[in-house]
Amino acid sequence: MNTPTLNEEQAQWKRGYQLIAGVDEAGRGPLAGPVVAAAVILSQEHKNKKWFKMIADSKALTALRREFLFECLNRDAISLGVGVIDSVTIDMVGIAKATRLAMQAAVKQLNPVPDYLLIDYFRLPEVKLPQKGVLDGDSLCFSIAAASIVAKVTRDRMMVDLDKVYPGYFFSDHKGYSTEKHLECLKRLGACPIHRRSFQPVRDVCGDG
Repeated sequence: MNTPTLNEEQAQWKRGYQLIAGVDEAGRGPLAGPVVAAAVILSQEHKNKKWFKMIADSKALTALRREFLFECLNRDAISLGVGVIDSVTIDMVGIAKATRLAMQAAVKQLNPVPDYLLIDYFRLPEVKLPQKGVLDGDSLCFSIAAASIVAKVTRDRMMVDLDKVYPGYFFSDHKGYSTEKHLECLKRLGACPIHRRSFQPVRDVCGDG
């Protein structure tokens, strides 16, 4: 497992940028639910926090560790922003554009406004801020890894709540991803309002494939 570093942030701090936001998403792949993006501004002093060395790509962490770090980031970050794009919009514009829209919304929520963006893989030409897309940023870049945790925990909590609205699909277990249990439920119950009808397994069930 790669350990995220502050190399990208330090390069920009040396250039004079002070407020650097890491940006990442959660939920591009699931068959149901929203795509969620988060933007996190941290400072150079955060390396002195006890939780600093625990930060990693959200996919490499246990749910318990993610929840702990989520609370730390909410408490200590200079600013956090979250953007949510629902399944209807995903079907209308496609998952790539929906992801960028979620990222834009997350960045827009930041107060103070960042000087520079470090984004996992993507670039956001619609956002008129200096920025860099970092390949595998969630596993290599500290700020992006922090954003991945905020996005993942936010989305997971939403899917747990949606499980109560749409019982029988076990959204709280698989969070909308294409697991064997989810596919079985989808075939048995059909699609519900939060399923992404533009995604192949859902199209097949709905007869639109």
